[in-house]
Amino acid sequence: MAKVQKKESVRIRQQVSSEEWKVRTDLAACYRLVAYFGWNDFIFTHISARVPGPEHTFLINPFGLFFDEITASSLIKIDLDGNILLDESGLGFNIGGYVIHGAVHEAREDAKCVIHLHTNEGVAVSGQENGLLPLNQDSMSLIHDLAYHDYEGIALDTEERTSLIGHLGTKNLMILRNHGLLTVGDSVASAFTRMHSLQKACTMQVMTLASGVPIGFPSEAAKSKVQEQVKSRQRPGNKLPISLLAWRGLLRRLDKTDASYKD
Repeated sequence: MAKVQKKESVRIRQQVSSEEWKVRTDLAACYRLVAYFGWNDFIFTHISARVPGPEHTFLINPFGLFFDEITASSLIKIDLDGNILLDESGLGFNIGGYVIHGAVHEAREDAKCVIHLHTNEGVAVSGQENGLLPLNQDSMSLIHDLAYHDYEGIALDTEERTSLIGHLGTKNLMILRNHGLLTVGDSVASAFTRMHSLQKACTMQVMTLASGVPIGFPSEAAKSKVQEQVKSRQRPGNKLPISLLAWRGLLRRLDKTDASYKD
């Protein structure tokens, strides 16, 4: 099986640019990390990344592979009209993934990566009337960049794309009410670290509300200060984005356990 995968990897790598292959390995790593953290939902959620270049194509998972099976060469390349351009798996893609991800990639030039998940805690918060609450530092650092999209049914209808991108606007995080979570980023690293923060905030909210004790909310001044601090946060002596610093560590963790995502 490993030899077959290796041959497939070589074949795909010969057909794509080095820039696309880099995005493929990052995206495959993202799938593996979602599985590692237990955020996956069998085969029913999606992560996508735009292929570098002017063609406006993007990569997404084959419909049928678990997230811990995704490799750089197994990812499917499609265009904004849903035409398959490259699919060595022969599995095709989930139409729900195309409806959501295609809409965001088409509307947002800066959305190089889009992550959509159905985590238990994320779905729980998506069903709460007030959405994400300012209960902790993580949630307070996100709320200013968080949008909401009302539930319209299973995302199989392309007509939903208009309202979805309208609700997202210029925000980088979104709670799909009664459904799940979504983040975008100018790289796989930034989209993933945003999802990690959003998922953590949702988890802590569920735990806090379940505690059965009176809840303490921060002052409006404190909430505003956190938002300003996040916008202007600097790290003396290191010019790399925080998301990239974290991403490099995550890749090191993957490489120590299973580097087959690079195949």
